[in-house]
Amino acid sequence: MKIELDVHTHTIASGHAYSTLQEMVKAASEKGLKLLGITEHTSGIPGTCDPIYFRNLHVVPRRMYGVDLLLGAEINILDSTGQIDADEDLMKRLDLRIAGIHLLCYQHGTVEENTQGMIKVISNPSIQIISHPGDGTATLNFEPIVLAAKEHRTLLEINNSSLKPTRNKVDARDNNREILRLCKHYEVPVILGSDAHISFDIANYEYLYPLLQETTEQLRYRCSPADRQIRQINYAVALRQIGDYAQAEMVLRSINIDKYVASTIFNAPSLLISKYVYNSLSLEGLLQICSCKYVKSALSVFPSQFKSVDE
Repeated sequence: MKIELDVHTHTIASGHAYSTLQEMVKAASEKGLKLLGITEHTSGIPGTCDPIYFRNLHVVPRRMYGVDLLLGAEINILDSTGQIDADEDLMKRLDLRIAGIHLLCYQHGTVEENTQGMIKVISNPSIQIISHPGDGTATLNFEPIVLAAKEHRTLLEINNSSLKPTRNKVDARDNNREILRLCKHYEVPVILGSDAHISFDIANYEYLYPLLQETTEQLRYRCSPADRQIRQINYAVALRQIGDYAQAEMVLRSINIDKYVASTIFNAPSLLISKYVYNSLSLEGLLQICSCKYVKSALSVFPSQFKSVDE
């Protein structure tokens, strides 16, 4: 595989990286890259550069050692409402604007709040890439995030650094596999990022390649009828979360919830329908729209979360 770009990297200006800007560009040139993005952390990360650093980026050439440069920032998503730590004046000075969640400066909400906050950032026209959404720092529902990324043409990053064993991101592999599956299903492009904090790691995607291969092999298998129906329900709920209520209802009305789904949900509640239905659909709404006798028994695995229409 020929690698031509890496747009998520950091220099010593970020405070916890170990190569200079010129060292990074030289390494990119030696590796044959055509484009390098350098995206220093914004103020929410301790020890990073002062905002004046970004205001003076105009002095740096945008082509060095045969490599085109994008000079930008990795902006922090601060909380589950989607607040970020960069104002419009700073962002307009940047070639590239990445936004991501970092443990050092993020105030957690519920899964739904975290997801809605992420969707708000994705919808911000100034943000071009979401960094490491699958690293597990915040618990998220990925389906509405992928749909929002498609709608707003925002790239979701599959981050190599998050998958390093030394990072101990225990959910990163499964999360990124799910993001890749959903992006393939909905035809949403992704971008690979090294998140290099030293020149040797530029365009290093060694932990991503096995994951890409696993995803490709996983997609070769046909889904069971139950899986297909459950994914349709998940799709409808994700549409509701991004505000597309008309399309969500249309999808739900097209589903024939049958005994396969009922038994699958009952016997394998780990499937995603549990968290989506739990938080986004009432039992009454699901029964009325899908109108099938099997739904009531299927949802009996969530007795504390729903009221029966018979009550």
